[in-house]
Amino acid sequence: MSWLVLSLCSAFCLATADTVTKRYLSACRAGEMTIIRFGSIGVLLLPLWFVEPWPKLPQVFWGLLVIAVPIEILAMWLYMKAIRVSPLSHTLPYLAFTPVFNILTGYLGLGETVSPAGLAGILLVVSGAWLLNQGKSAGGAGNLLTPFRAIVREEGSRLMLITAALYSVNSVLGKAMLAYAPPLFLGSFYFLLIGVVAWFTFARKGDGSWQSICRHPWAILFVGIFMAAMVLTHFYAVILVEVAYMVAVKRTSLLFGILYGAWLFNEKGLARHLVAGALMVAGVFLIAG
Repeated sequence: MSWLVLSLCSAFCLATADTVTKRYLSACRAGEMTIIRFGSIGVLLLPLWFVEPWPKLPQVFWGLLVIAVPIEILAMWLYMKAIRVSPLSHTLPYLAFTPVFNILTGYLGLGETVSPAGLAGILLVVSGAWLLNQGKSAGGAGNLLTPFRAIVREEGSRLMLITAALYSVNSVLGKAMLAYAPPLFLGSFYFLLIGVVAWFTFARKGDGSWQSICRHPWAILFVGIFMAAMVLTHFYAVILVEVAYMVAVKRTSLLFGILYGAWLFNEKGLARHLVAGALMVAGVFLIAG
């Protein structure tokens, strides 16, 4: 199977997990949703520990891990809160800002620089964000800044922008960790560890009761299956191609999410949302290229 097919499968699985989470688990608190997402991945990927041998891990790997885990948990908590409080079409597209933020984090962490095509990609992502919020700018159609003010007013959009920034940091840390651990081992170990840490983090805040979390067991199972499939297809695709190209294709998840939002949640403005999402995906491709 080609890296392109695997990347598209990863994008579809991510959007499907988001949709199932919003439809059946929105009554859960953001902490509970975070435990479900990470815990289900960790349990389902646990058998990979018996397939992939434990590598010799240097001290720098553990240092990177200590930094990455809390960032990952915070990002997922914000992610879950965003899709819980706002429409998918006003939240998921802002994940396209991750490679925009990567311009700074990639330069600081890996010494990567931006090409002219990358700058054009930034303009496309920003244009898509403007178009996405144009319909929410009541009484200010003539002001170019009004749609961007709508981002600040929409809680889910604001939270997803912060999430995108956090993921831009962890994408650099993840790339650094892959230098010391093979993808399958890192995927299973990383998510199992995060699941355990997330449980202890949110259980102390009252978000870890089995009665509350297991209210929809079938939904949790489906979320776990699609998230585990997303992780596996992600790492298999990364093995076959450069990370930048794989992430660019994976960001098509926002288009799948917009379609799910219109289909299952009757979110309005499908045509404008799809055009805005397509602009943002095109911008991601230019930045990745």
